[in-house]
Amino acid sequence: MPTLLLLGGLSDRIGRRIPLALALILGAVATGILVLLPGWTTLVVARCLLGVGTGLATTAGTAYMAEIMGTAQARNAALAVTSATSLGFGGGALATGISLGVQGPTLLPVSYIALFIAAPLLAVTALMLPRNDSLRPVSLLRLPLFPAGSWRFGAAMALAWSTTGMTIAIVPLELAANDLGGWTGLVIFLAIFAGFLCQPLARRMTNESALNLGFVLIPLGFLVLLAGVWLKVLALVLLGTCITSAASYGFTYLAALAEVSLRAPQDRARAAAGLFVYAYAGFSLPVIASGALADVLGLLPAMIVFAAVQIAATLIIVTFARRTGRLRGRALGAGS
Repeated sequence: MPTLLLLGGLSDRIGRRIPLALALILGAVATGILVLLPGWTTLVVARCLLGVGTGLATTAGTAYMAEIMGTAQARNAALAVTSATSLGFGGGALATGISLGVQGPTLLPVSYIALFIAAPLLAVTALMLPRNDSLRPVSLLRLPLFPAGSWRFGAAMALAWSTTGMTIAIVPLELAANDLGGWTGLVIFLAIFAGFLCQPLARRMTNESALNLGFVLIPLGFLVLLAGVWLKVLALVLLGTCITSAASYGFTYLAALAEVSLRAPQDRARAAAGLFVYAYAGFSLPVIASGALADVLGLLPAMIVFAAVQIAATLIIVTFARRTGRLRGRALGAGS
């Protein structure tokens, strides 16, 4: 979050390639720290390094992909970014889950070794990529950009990723309760992969249509997951996870990233930073609050409270957006 808030426009000053290479190295270093010095302190340090890397990669990568593919292909560029990040989020869990399943408990699964080999090679490759951007004499520290009229897409991302955060917290607990803890990596991958499979369909829709569908699927998916936890039916938990994934990593993610990219063609990196500020605020804060509530009331009551707040927030956002849209339409009609 500090990286998004302060360094979202860094790539405008130093170019897109250096932040991408640095993000890869930070990911490898963070993983190496956990292998060499496992513990709570190093876990926090590693998460900080990974957070910086994620902030650099998402902002620079979003802008760079649009520059490589051209302004006319901005939506396809957004699809490439959302597809890659979705596969990356789930692929890491899958690869490590398989490695641990084959090797047994270890601090150095094969997936980590593959990362240690691939990250430096990819970092060098990133530095050798063509320069499609023009460096700008701007400040190194720049605040995120929130393009006019894009707040609905940011709010939708916050809602979607808050649900994803709750899902990632709950699914492992349910699998462990059913003596299926070893399948956590595969299930999380499949959950995110469901969203990836929806992205081609989302690309054929307008950003508004994809966003509206996401608003429907976000609470629906969590209600199905909640029913699965309540009734202790694992199949419903997995179904709810897949519906949530379709909303988070399929329709909402692609629509939001494409929209902010189109609305800020000269400041795509900062606009992406603004969008991910929404996303990671949703991904973290509601989950932390729900976890604190679960310590007091229990997991199921905390999930019920989360669902109620989520539905209320969805209705408020949709209602306010429609009202704002009608007022804007009337203003334009009166002006003409």
